[in-house]
Amino acid sequence: MNYIKIKKRLQIRKNIYEIFLILLGSMLLASGTSFFLLPNKLSSGGFSGIATITYYLFQIPLGVTILLLNIPLFILAYIKIGKAFLKRSILGTVSLSIFVDLFDRFDAITTDHFLGCIYGGILVGLGTAIILKVNASTGGTDLLSYIVRVYKPSFRPGNLIVMVDIVIVTLNVLVFHQIEIGLYSAITIYIMGKMLDIVFEGVNFTKVLFIISKEYEAIAKEIGKQVSRGSTGLYAKGMYTDEEKMMLFCVGSRSETSRMKQIATAIDPKSFIVISNAREAFGKGFKRE
Repeated sequence: MNYIKIKKRLQIRKNIYEIFLILLGSMLLASGTSFFLLPNKLSSGGFSGIATITYYLFQIPLGVTILLLNIPLFILAYIKIGKAFLKRSILGTVSLSIFVDLFDRFDAITTDHFLGCIYGGILVGLGTAIILKVNASTGGTDLLSYIVRVYKPSFRPGNLIVMVDIVIVTLNVLVFHQIEIGLYSAITIYIMGKMLDIVFEGVNFTKVLFIISKEYEAIAKEIGKQVSRGSTGLYAKGMYTDEEKMMLFCVGSRSETSRMKQIATAIDPKSFIVISNAREAFGKGFKRE
């Protein structure tokens, strides 16, 4: 009985925490839209881009348009996607609509297009990332991509989002007759993507080293001793020389990578080293989910 009560309490705490993050993300997203993007007629793509056009053409509140555009998606999502995800998405969309129209009553922080696209992109990207972190959405192309994937699992959602963003930004340019709006909006969308990467992957990007050297044993030993990173030996064959070799596979942070490269070149100045970026690393010594 006590176990059941504890489990329920933990679930309630988790739900409250998720609701808090959805509201926080919606507030950040709305502040970026209302204080920076909307006053400068800039678009972050998605349904908010369409809402920006209707806002200036028909004086329809931005939040109202976002909510109306998402109603058909909610109906489809209710049929095809889990109710838990749908509930979180409805909360995200409704709270975003409320915050956007609430913040729209205040004066814009800046009417400079460049500052607007920079800070708007940061806030919108950060807010979107926080919401996605708890497996929710604010509707729009994010929710549409989830629905499309139900019908076509092999479909890449990024393709849909990019295509919709291009179409909407083009519409903004045509409606407002300013090519600069499209150019600044493109910067906004790029910054949003970078903010998503930072939130999901962190700022300490993982790197991979491939080290080919006859002194691979000494290099691996020193890397383990000085950097506290393990190395994996991979059997390789030089196709030009027809010579069999041992290649070290190492993973580390940016600073660790630099140190490992120094160790390898100090032991064997003729060592051949390839360094590349790794999107993420999971397991011992790295993050776990």
